Order: sequence, then structure tokens, then C-alpha cells
Amino acid sequence: MDTGRIGIGIVGLGRAGWGMQCKEIARREDRFSLVAGCDTFTPWRDRFHAAYPRAQITDDLNRLVQNPAVDVVSIATRTCDHMVHAQVALAAGKHVVLEKPMCVTHAEALALEKAAKQSAGNLFIRHNRRFEPGFCTIRSILDEGLLGRVAEIKLSRVSFGRRNDWQTLLRYGGGQLGNWGSHILDHGLQFLGAPKHPLQSVTAHLDCIAAVGDAEDHVKIVMKGHTGTVVDIEISGGAALPAPEYLIWGTRGALSCKGRDITLRYLDPSVPLTPRASYEGVPGAAFVLPDGSLPLGERTIGSNFGEPETLTWIDEKRIVPSEEPGKIWDALYETLFHGEPFPVQLEEAMAVMAVIDQARKDTRFMPAPEAVS
Repeated sequence: MDTGRIGIGIVGLGRAGWGMQCKEIARREDRFSLVAGCDTFTPWRDRFHAAYPRAQITDDLNRLVQNPAVDVVSIATRTCDHMVHAQVALAAGKHVVLEKPMCVTHAEALALEKAAKQSAGNLFIRHNRRFEPGFCTIRSILDEGLLGRVAEIKLSRVSFGRRNDWQTLLRYGGGQLGNWGSHILDHGLQFLGAPKHPLQSVTAHLDCIAAVGDAEDHVKIVMKGHTGTVVDIEISGGAALPAPEYLIWGTRGALSCKGRDITLRYLDPSVPLTPRASYEGVPGAAFVLPDGSLPLGERTIGSNFGEPETLTWIDEKRIVPSEEPGKIWDALYETLFHGEPFPVQLEEAMAVMAVIDQARKDTRFMPAPEAVS
């Protein structure tokens, strides 16, 4: 790293390693250099070598971690391999970027935490959607306080597909909990201030609806935070109709987000609310004021649902900004070169794994023994 560029070796040159990471790193050639690639599948090695002929290409992880040009080992293999591959790289003293989910179980997460503490390198978990423009925009809107106290946040990622790759098989660490789930659980925990503030409760329901494997493709998790705010998460590969990615209800308004379109409705902050008190009388009876008068002789309690009230609403549309993916690499650079704290703390990724464990407990979607080291 003395040259100002960080040497990256990618382990796993498939969908995530090649399709995402190589492209993101290539856009940052002033900061990173792809110096090595590793995969057991010959066509993927050949493809990487054709694009990066000067880089080391190997099918042996041990050879890659011994390469002095590799400063950071980025692991993009199957979930069931994450723990062992990360341990090898950490034992070699390398910094490690580990694809989400960081491993199969919370017990494996604890083992990786121990390995990281014993290594000269650092362990960074690739919760790259922490930097997603939609999530960041929603957080900034909540910080404005327009919605008042937030009562419930609903997070959805749904579609329909008869998926049949390794992500549908428990023996490889597949399932929506680790796939989309790890991203959205991370978002939910951030909204609730966890793990700094422990959750009050977690309930879950898992099912397999459309995927052809034995792992869950339908996830429902409800988490209650320390302030009482509820995060309701729905992730499904068996949902034939869409849903907004974000739906938030607060004491002064609400928010919905679908794609890049945000719809806001909130009470005008400049208009004070008229004081109101509960009425114990017969619904529909004339509303008698404290002095016994009956203003507007025909006045009744709003069609049996309380006294009518006129509220001043503001309806607003906002657009989520478009943004080139890969900001997690910029954060990594600032951490390694300038000592800035990495935005995704290891304890936060471990909290995601703890919820995943809790959601799977006593279900038929417990990890297969061969998936757990």
C-alpha cells in the first residue's frame, strides 16, 4: 500500500466477485489494483485472466494469501465457505473483505471475531447496501423529524421466481435470510439503533413458496427496538405482486418509497394542533362544551368516530438520487489509508447473524450440518 494503491485479491470469481466487485474496483483504479484472483472453476479463472493478464490467477487460496502484492483478500465464495476462507486469509495477516452474510451461523461469526483479534489484518463485512441511496435518503428524512415519533417501519423486498441455484440449498448456506435478508436486517437494526441498544423482541416466520431447493425463500421478521419502534421485514421470492420497499408510519405523518419515488405526507409543522380531550359520552350525541352550550346546534361527534377536525397536511414527492455502486470501497480506502472508522462495524454484522440464528431456530430451515464448520 506504500504506492497509494491497495492490492486486492478476489477469492470467488462468479456472480459477486466478478459481476460486482471487479467492476466496482475497476472504477477506482487510482486507489485499488486487482492483483490476484482465485477460483476452482476453470472458465472463471480464464475469464479473469483475460481481463487482468498481469494479475496472479490460481485455484489455491493458500497461494493467493502468500502473494505480497495482496493487501486485501476479498472473499466472494459460497456462504458455507466464508468462515474457513476468511480464517486462512486472517491467519496470513491479510485484511479481509467478506461478502455478506459473513457466515452461516452466529457461532461461526464468533469464531471469525476471534480470528480477527488474533490477526495483523482487519475483518470487514461487505454490507454494501448500507451505502444504498434509498436507505441513506430515508434515514436523512427521518432525521428531519417530519414524521414525528416513528411507530413502525416496514421493509420489503419481494418478487416471484422458481430459483434453483446454490442459494436455494441449505448445505451451501443458501436461503433468503442470508441473501436479501442480511442486507435488510442490517437496515432494520440500523433504524432501531441496534446492537448499541438491544432489541426488545424478535419474531419470525419462514417458508419455501416458489424456490425449488430446501432453503427458505419467504421471510417475515418483526423486530421491536428499545424505544418501542417496530421494524416489519418481508423478503420473498414467492410474492407475485409488488410492494413498496419502505413504508413508514409516524405520529405526524408517513412515507412510502418504491424504486426511486418517495411519497411523503406529514402534518404542517407551522400549524399547531388544537388541544383535544377524550369524550366519554354516547357516540353520535351532541358535543356539549364545558359551559353546557351546544355550538352549531346540529354538531355531532363525527359520524360516531369523534369530533371532526381539520388537519393541515403537506404532500411531497422526492426522488432517490442515482449513484454508482461500490461506495463501500471508498470507505475501505479511507479506513486503511487515513484511519477513518469503517462504517460497518464487525459487531453490527454479528448482530445480523444473531437475528438470523433466532429466526431459524426450531424451524425446518436450520443449516445443514455440512454447512456448519
